[in-house]
Amino acid sequence: MRHDPLNDAISTIKNAERTGKSECTVKPKSKMLLSLLSILQQRGYVGEYEVVEDNRGGRINVKLVRRINDCGIIKPRYPVKHKDFDSWEQRYLPSQGFGVLVISTSKGVMSHEEAKSKGLGGKLIAYAY
Repeated sequence: MRHDPLNDAISTIKNAERTGKSECTVKPKSKMLLSLLSILQQRGYVGEYEVVEDNRGGRINVKLVRRINDCGIIKPRYPVKHKDFDSWEQRYLPSQGFGVLVISTSKGVMSHEEAKSKGLGGKLIAYAY
């Protein structure tokens, strides 16, 4: 039984990376998961992904590029002000400027660097490095 589909998807990607697979399938698809994959793709952590519609919630085929050292979901989803990103970066990432925190803001899902430059706060969703 799935309680957190986003966590299941990230765990699937991380486990497939560790076992050396070149692609994996995550399901069910959601807008949040597509936004997260888009950010990871922009940063070069995953390759292309393809959305496959079926009558059971849809699925996403993700090509892996073997660049993820670690990734995970942040629970509980802490609210963060744009001034406090540095302390959260120290907590979840190995060093400054290495890796990405994914933030859900009022303007959509974005990386912590983009949110910081726009002066937006939000809720922490995930990290990857």
